[in-house]
Amino acid sequence: MIDFKEYFSPLLDDQYQKSSNWQSTQLGSLITSHNLNFFPEYKFCEIAIFNVNEYEGTDNIVTANNCKIRKELYDLHFDNPPRICDLGYLSLSENRKDSFSTLELVSKHLIENGIFPIIIGGGHDLTYAVYKAYSSLEKSITLTTVDSKFDLGLKDEKISNISFFSKILEAKPNNLFHYSNIGYQTFFVSPLAVEMLNNLGFDATRLGEVKSNIKNLEPVLRNTDFLSFDLSSVSNAFSNANKYSSANGFNGEEVCKIFRYAGLSDKLSSLIICEYNQLLDKSGLTSQLISQMIWYFIDGYKSRKNELNPNIKNCIKYTVTFEDGKNEIVFYKSNLSSRWWMGVPFKKAENSSLDCYYVACSYEDYEEANRGEIPSRWIKTYNKLS
Repeated sequence: MIDFKEYFSPLLDDQYQKSSNWQSTQLGSLITSHNLNFFPEYKFCEIAIFNVNEYEGTDNIVTANNCKIRKELYDLHFDNPPRICDLGYLSLSENRKDSFSTLELVSKHLIENGIFPIIIGGGHDLTYAVYKAYSSLEKSITLTTVDSKFDLGLKDEKISNISFFSKILEAKPNNLFHYSNIGYQTFFVSPLAVEMLNNLGFDATRLGEVKSNIKNLEPVLRNTDFLSFDLSSVSNAFSNANKYSSANGFNGEEVCKIFRYAGLSDKLSSLIICEYNQLLDKSGLTSQLISQMIWYFIDGYKSRKNELNPNIKNCIKYTVTFEDGKNEIVFYKSNLSSRWWMGVPFKKAENSSLDCYYVACSYEDYEEANRGEIPSRWIKTYNKLS
């Protein structure tokens, strides 16, 4: 039996020692926190929040002071949230590899027990440790990063916030079923890298494309198991507590929409927010934004519909047949949520009958099929299953 308490340090500030320090509708009163006298009964929680102050692979740096994000989050009001615990700070080892192993073990334990970890980092390379948690569970996953770059790094470069994704691609066994990047900025990314991701059947969506129709992210996040968010994807005007921030990027409203879509996704089982540099957060603007992002995630999570796959009996079925008369795509629209899926046929084993893999999609995918074009989302999934 894992003794979870030994992996975490408590919240030390006086305000966290009593939930009565907040109003009854503030999250500080509603979240069960690891303080000097108490460790939460986390197994009864739906969401577990904790910090990982590991910054060796980044130019951002850690501070020993209490996390400003937590203070901002605890001050926010919420009506009847899901059961949330705050585990505090992950205890790090002198050896960086051991710290990554601890994060992997803790993430694995939470995911395995159906508890959603919200991780506040730390360098973006912590994504690798959480990915390894899924691998140790032998789960094939879809990873989505919100990032201005792809973080492929140089060949043989040690793991860091700019090279961790290449380590995920090289990992054996490889359990990465699909990868999506949201919000890359063209001038930060090699055209060769874009081509490589496309050849691998992955998706990358430019910042401008996302901004022009942000609702198209909903099916992307509905197909996602693990969301990794890099603060460098946010414009410096909205988040300046990050050494990698730049003039262009998402605004505050847009990232809150992304996090609400993430919360609504029944498939998503973990998320990490990386590259917060508290020493640069003089105005508290970035901690306010991150706390509100988490609030919107919780709001989405509370509204989940338990639709990991479409409930066929509670869907409208649409069959689109193509001109050759031999090929077709079956779409399903939920009567409960009005969300869409496509069925992608595949064989489980040799000589077995066809099974169906359901891919979250949008009404635009259905319209595209009606124009006689096969949606790229369908093609990429089919190729992976073949």
